[in-house]
Amino acid sequence: MKRVLVCGAGGFIGTHLVTKLKDMGCYVIGADVKYPEFSVSDADEFHLVDLRDTLAVSTLLNNDIEEIYQLAANMGGAGFIFTGDNDADIMHNSCLINLNILDGMVKQNIKKVFFSSSACIYPEHNQQDSAHPNCEESTAYPANPDSAYGWEKIFAERLYLSFAKNYHLNIKIARFHNVFGPLCTWNNGKEKAPAALCRKILETDSHIEIWGDGTQTRSFLYIDDCIEGILRIMNSDINFPINLGSERMININELARLIMKLSGKFLPIQNIQGPLGVMGRNSDNRLIEQSLHWSPPDNLEYGLLKTYTWIQQQMVN
Repeated sequence: MKRVLVCGAGGFIGTHLVTKLKDMGCYVIGADVKYPEFSVSDADEFHLVDLRDTLAVSTLLNNDIEEIYQLAANMGGAGFIFTGDNDADIMHNSCLINLNILDGMVKQNIKKVFFSSSACIYPEHNQQDSAHPNCEESTAYPANPDSAYGWEKIFAERLYLSFAKNYHLNIKIARFHNVFGPLCTWNNGKEKAPAALCRKILETDSHIEIWGDGTQTRSFLYIDDCIEGILRIMNSDINFPINLGSERMININELARLIMKLSGKFLPIQNIQGPLGVMGRNSDNRLIEQSLHWSPPDNLEYGLLKTYTWIQQQMVN
């Protein structure tokens, strides 16, 4: 039975990944500073551990572990990343986590790790045209992310690639594009657009507010497709950062109207000032299609309905 460690197992993506790895027959060790908020973890072992703590990580890692999935990070939606209030914590905490994990891997001779990077690493100047953003993998340099979160992620990519070169580690890196679905954060200020809009539509009968003019575009990846992509990348010979996202681009006003259509509840939209990020972002899937002969399907409507229904249940409970 393959022994795998999921760091960030108390988070949204980590919770789903643990369940999938268990279904595949792995012995799963989960680690996080918190338990999953909305479900019970399916991990065989779950360790409440602060991954910023070097001693704690060195205790957690042992040479029986065959693979590590490193999802742990300080992160959130626009209301967390783009206010500027959390920049130091975002940089400091995530850097410590990644340094500790890589140091521990070298000491314990653990060779294989998946690292979750982000589409936020792409240059701000390539994402100002909402209709034609450029997020092709090779455009990451010269680096110019629009947030501390993006800078931390691109530094972490270099960190993992450097350890791969010097210590012969098998490194997999995926740049996530706006993952959503049931069990996601939806009401604590760190939620992303799909969950935030589902909540707003559910909690009022008057109108909903959207930051900016609503023409900013994004693509959104349903959680099941994200998990499939993680596993395909982990089991491939890819040794370079690669996009993991949907190519279906939609602006935020249209996203809100799509959720309303699925819910049968139609409300006026009031656009207000607020943190925005770049004007356009969309996954360029040419490299993943070429490398894996696969790319994530378009499950936006299906995923939004699942997410809306799940948040509705949370609000009732």
